[in-house]
This record gives sequence, structure tokens and C-alpha cells, in this order.
Amino acid sequence: MNDPYENLANAVILQAVRDYRTALKALRMNPRNKAAQTEKESIERFFRSQWYQALTTVDGEMLIRKLNEEVMR
Repeated sequence: MNDPYENLANAVILQAVRDYRTALKALRMNPRNKAAQTEKESIERFFRSQWYQALTTVDGEMLIRKLNEEVMR
């Protein structure tokens, strides 16, 4: 049986990943998009936060790097 806490933690992280991809794609289309830049910076703070570290063992810096490589190619 799956742990409800783990399911919730995974859902929070997956939503942040989806939102980060969306912000990166918007910035690729329009680098001056202030809303997308603000969203990107906010999610990067989350990926570097103690809260994120409490939710997962996945390295936040590595995740940021991989998502940037994926979206910006």
C-alpha cells in the first residue's frame, strides 16, 4: 500500500516540475515575459528549499539543470 504522505509529496513535486516546464517554455518564446520569469524564480527557490528537501531525496540543483536542458534544446 502506498504511503499517503509520499503520494502527496510526489504530487507537489510533479506539479512544480510541470509549472517549471511551462515557465521555461514561455520564456523560450518570449524572454521578456515577466510573469514566466517570476514563476521560474519562485519554483527554483522551492527546488532549493528545506521544504523540498523534506519531500524528496532528488537533488534540486540537478532537477533544475535537467529541466532546463530538456526544455531549452
